[in-house]
Amino acid sequence: MNKMTGLERCQAVLNFETPDRVPVVPQTFMFAAETAGYKIGDINNNGKKMAESHIVSQNKYGYDGCVIDIDDASLAEACGARVIFDNPDEPAIVDEHNPLVSDLRQVKDLKLPNPLKDGRLPAWLEATERLVDSIGDHVFVMGRSDPGPFSLLCFLRGTQNLMMDLMTEDPEILWEAMDWCRKASLSFSKAQKDAGAHATSIGDAYAGPNLISPAMYKQFAWEHEKTLCRQVQDYGIPWSLHICGNTNGILEDMVNTGAKILELDWQVDMKEASKIAAGKAVLMGNLDPSEPLVLGTPNDVDLKVKELIDATGGKNLFLSSGCAMGRFTPEANMRALVHAAEKYGTFDI
Repeated sequence: MNKMTGLERCQAVLNFETPDRVPVVPQTFMFAAETAGYKIGDINNNGKKMAESHIVSQNKYGYDGCVIDIDDASLAEACGARVIFDNPDEPAIVDEHNPLVSDLRQVKDLKLPNPLKDGRLPAWLEATERLVDSIGDHVFVMGRSDPGPFSLLCFLRGTQNLMMDLMTEDPEILWEAMDWCRKASLSFSKAQKDAGAHATSIGDAYAGPNLISPAMYKQFAWEHEKTLCRQVQDYGIPWSLHICGNTNGILEDMVNTGAKILELDWQVDMKEASKIAAGKAVLMGNLDPSEPLVLGTPNDVDLKVKELIDATGGKNLFLSSGCAMGRFTPEANMRALVHAAEKYGTFDI
């Protein structure tokens, strides 16, 4: 059989078929910008430069998939939230000290964002279109539609305020606000599909154990993620769920959202995750972006990739970082990541 393209490898894994080797789909938006000679501030509202960054980086290192991302503030900004662009070297952040709404009851009356017109979302979609047009015939393109419903509500209300609301507010009001955020996320996800992305993804970090308990995740966030997943995948595009941190305690719930891909951070037990997700979801991860990718050596990267492929078997895996790769990841370490996938993750088919 001829050597598979990156797109073919990823599609084989998504179909629970054996690829010729483990596909490498690193989360490179900061690293790609650096590789192309840009600061984040140069590209965070410029779809052409966003796409160019990924094209330059993918061509240089030869990995199998690109993840369109720039920050987790763009959807909240499109909803009307104030966003801070203080450091051109870093992603924008939401100004949670001045939240958009002072009461959860105000959320349902907000105008739902139009991804084709509002804020910087059109730049994300332009980047997806350009990337797909340029290399999407052989490279897998995941167009993120960050953030998930719970995290978006944190941005609109302010995280500290929402934590108090969870304890004191009428559950029906909470549900209405979360449902509005689900609709906002859905519109962005659908727009990524329309732009040509092969998959879309939400990050719902604020729904994870770094902030709330597994029981609270199930009570407040899970049902909305599950509904969003069903609606997005019914629209015809695989949906990926990214929750940062140690999600070992919610892995079964994450699988039960119906997500086609689970993006798992470096703290997660991938051997156990592969058992839980077997035949249900593809795992994406989970090398530590700091150590080994930035601070380690190529040998360190090689060892960690071997451990990861040994733990999972490699056939249900998108090899990636656990979260966004650092801007200053050494070139040798990126090359080691791709090489290790070939070294340890090649299969006879």
